[in-house]
Amino acid sequence: MTRQSLMDNVYLTHIPSEKFKTSFMSAQMAAPLDSETAGCNALMVNVLSRGTARCPDMSSISRELDLLYGARLEPTVRKKGENQIFGFVASCVDDRLLPKGERLLEKLADLLGESCCAPATEGGRFLRSYVESERENLADLIRSDVNDKRAYAARRLMEEMCAGERYGVRRLGGAEDVEKISQLRINRHYRDMLSRGRLELFYCGSAPRERVAGAFTRAFAQLPRQGELIPVPTERRPAREELRVITEEMDVAQGKLCIGCRTGSMDAPATMLMNAMFGGAATSKLFVNVREKLSLCYYAGSVYHRLKGLVTISSGIEPDSYERAVEEILGQLEALKRGEWEDWELEGAKQSLLSGLRSMEDSAGALEDFVMGQAVSGGEETVQGLINAIRAVTPERIRQAAGEVRLDTIYFLTGKETRP
Repeated sequence: MTRQSLMDNVYLTHIPSEKFKTSFMSAQMAAPLDSETAGCNALMVNVLSRGTARCPDMSSISRELDLLYGARLEPTVRKKGENQIFGFVASCVDDRLLPKGERLLEKLADLLGESCCAPATEGGRFLRSYVESERENLADLIRSDVNDKRAYAARRLMEEMCAGERYGVRRLGGAEDVEKISQLRINRHYRDMLSRGRLELFYCGSAPRERVAGAFTRAFAQLPRQGELIPVPTERRPAREELRVITEEMDVAQGKLCIGCRTGSMDAPATMLMNAMFGGAATSKLFVNVREKLSLCYYAGSVYHRLKGLVTISSGIEPDSYERAVEEILGQLEALKRGEWEDWELEGAKQSLLSGLRSMEDSAGALEDFVMGQAVSGGEETVQGLINAIRAVTPERIRQAAGEVRLDTIYFLTGKETRP
């Protein structure tokens, strides 16, 4: 894997591989996550996906992709640390599998470049009908997340726990903010991002780096470069001194309990393994003890937000089990801090974690997602390097990593007739 600069604030990551039948590529802008611009960026990508100057609507884009042996081109909006990544991912049949003399790399790279730099316009502006329909679609999508109460509760925990921090900003922005975006504002924002935004390009396939660099350089030759808007390092904060508890009532039968912790540990491999033992694997303490043995939760698991230094727990409980569920969940964390676990718990967590990492090497899309996280954080880690680092983690490092985890915020979504 290599990463090189193609032009000011534009970088290309190239992963040579003949493992896949398709070539995978992407063009992603990376910018600090901000409540003022998150919705604009998400809306902008959706509008860009509607058409280019050469292929002005989705039907013509589909026809173009069909001519490229059924290639794929899709908009994406992601959150990596305290940065927002937005743009397009694309894939096509790898050139080595095509009839002799045919090439798709350059053609698909050109379409990527057109999607970013040459949108369908009228009078130099995005088509009003595209802006209006995508604005409505995006606002509806943002509001619809309340229908998935599990995901909704996890998001609300993050908003409350990281209030005032970039990490607490929603990936797609707020629905009310999106509805206020005018055509004038989205056009101005697009021109600003096009000239200043960090552009990360990615390719995984059989083509050599020189050819890929040439294809992308030509495809983005018209990209204006005036100033730099660069990703920000993720801010890590200590846990609050006094626990914050938020209870929200809705018309729900099953309570959603989410607990947020902060960690000061910089030993990421040990913390990843500790989290897998805590609630990130089928052999974890939360699953085996709190869910299976005690039957306190319908589900229980934890996530380690590596860049931000957070550990969050998500569970579904009966509302009247709130106090005992909190006690037992935190009790499992305390057991890890004391180094209380069986050999099979450590081995099961390690194998689960390593299996997940190894599977990333079998997916070009997963590799691209990993690379984007490294790009915005300034890291140079590889998947294999992380695998080796996890294999080297000792039980003492796991105990120390657990000891750095501090309780910060509890969010509980409960029914209107019950409360803890």
